[in-house]
Amino acid sequence: MFIRKDNTLKWKWILFGAILTIALVLGCVFGWDKDLYSILHNPQCNPWTMGDGFWCGVAFVLGKIFSTKMWFVASLLAVISFFVYKAVTNENDFRFAFVKIKNSYAFYLLCSVLMAILTTGVLKVLIGRSRPIIYEALDATFFVPGTFESVFNSMPSGHTAVSFAGLVMIGMLLPKIKWATWTLAIIIGLSRVYIGAHWAGDVILGAFIGMLCADLTKALLKKINTK
Repeated sequence: MFIRKDNTLKWKWILFGAILTIALVLGCVFGWDKDLYSILHNPQCNPWTMGDGFWCGVAFVLGKIFSTKMWFVASLLAVISFFVYKAVTNENDFRFAFVKIKNSYAFYLLCSVLMAILTTGVLKVLIGRSRPIIYEALDATFFVPGTFESVFNSMPSGHTAVSFAGLVMIGMLLPKIKWATWTLAIIIGLSRVYIGAHWAGDVILGAFIGMLCADLTKALLKKINTK
């Protein structure tokens, strides 16, 4: 979205996207989130148990499969597997494998995922937004900046950010399935509100961060690898 075919960044589009995202997030925080939550959330679902019904089960499974930990482990294993394969198939030449890994799809994916994990991890603590479960229990929302408590680490949505970072990157590397990766990323984001783990504003911010991480990673690595 924010990157050209020659792997240079569209800085004006990034600025516009950032301004639009901030406007939407502020709109959600100060008014729309509660209405959107009542529309999108299924009261029978929650982030800790599967809940009742088919769609609750689907949302729960998506949350487990596309968690930040799963993304990190899967992308790291992909990098290690690629590295070992290149080394073994080239007479155990690990130096050759190291050179090849830097321009592999697996490495691009891992870097994109890591950037999203680190970015969301910092922002969650700095923002300190309470999760919907607090609203359901106390009929109020809070911001507690600086806390590491999970119930106050709602914004941005880590699942959404990391899934967009991973799936958008996969879509850029494999353009023929781009429609599927984007669709899945959007579904994952919506599922976080559906089960009551996040507000819509959390998901919007997470999606923007994920897209930006994927584009920044690809642009940066392509520039480094062409030197």
